[in-house]
Amino acid sequence: MAILLTGGLGYIGSHTAVELLNEGEEIVVIDNLINSSLDVIDKIKDITGKSIAFEKVDILDEVGLRKVFSTYKIESVIHFAGLKAVGESVAKPIEYYNNNMTGTFILVKVMKEFNCKKIVFSSSATVYGSPKTVPIKEEFPLSTTNPYGSTKLMIEQVLQDVYVSDNDFSVAILRYFNPIGAHISGKIGENPNGIPNNLMPYITKVAKKELEVLSVYGNDYPTKDGTGIRDYIHVVDLAEGHVKALNKIRKDNGVFKYNLGTGKGYSVLEIIDAFEKATGEKVNYKITDRRAGDIAECYADASKAKEELGWVSTRGIEEMCKDAWNFTKNN
Repeated sequence: MAILLTGGLGYIGSHTAVELLNEGEEIVVIDNLINSSLDVIDKIKDITGKSIAFEKVDILDEVGLRKVFSTYKIESVIHFAGLKAVGESVAKPIEYYNNNMTGTFILVKVMKEFNCKKIVFSSSATVYGSPKTVPIKEEFPLSTTNPYGSTKLMIEQVLQDVYVSDNDFSVAILRYFNPIGAHISGKIGENPNGIPNNLMPYITKVAKKELEVLSVYGNDYPTKDGTGIRDYIHVVDLAEGHVKALNKIRKDNGVFKYNLGTGKGYSVLEIIDAFEKATGEKVNYKITDRRAGDIAECYADASKAKEELGWVSTRGIEEMCKDAWNFTKNN
């Protein structure tokens, strides 16, 4: 029996694939390669010494998905696939709603057909909107400030409704904070196609002189230095959280929601400073206008994941910066 990873060659999916293989799991990866690369398959094999089954399939392709489920014995799904840039979602809302929502409808429909009823969903801290207080707990009110976040929140509701309709389902909803870093080998990491949307790959590309300057969106937020504060988590810590969540839904039926973060907030300028100290590289930056849909401050209370999953993040900000730079230098 295998675990299906949708979007499994992407940043978080590839690191989770490594952790699952290291645990002795059998995995099948599907990806449409829009924001990932086929060479990640060989890199996963280099790191783990194990092969993975891969099919180039889009989650909007119902026939293709059905073929995957009929070819492999899929016992559970970790659902990463989706468009994920906040700014782009504001500019292209229809594309985001269609891809993320419709793709999930098709996936769950095919899962039901093949009696596969365990799913770990890659959600996001964006479902908390602009929180009134921090740290953020799972029971906080939910709202969104951009279409990307709205798709995540709607999918959470869909999966809860699926469970209500069929209590044989088991759903883990993982609300990520801000994943950065890379595998210690330097073989896999965050390598988006085109101009990066996330902070760390932008920083590393500027440090590598591939981009001239980092844009810091806004320095007039009500924070210690005026720049946005986020909870940055090492991607390997995040991947380990998926393994723990999968083990949880194998044991228990229900809908389980967990914040995956460190519980510490760092501003954009603090991240730049930490990167420069960890790597010795200079990062040129300029302050620009705020970005649509961004909020001032966001960091997690991750105590529920510790209590129920036995999961805690163990890698600090310096390690995140060093690993991200190591990956960028090697690729």
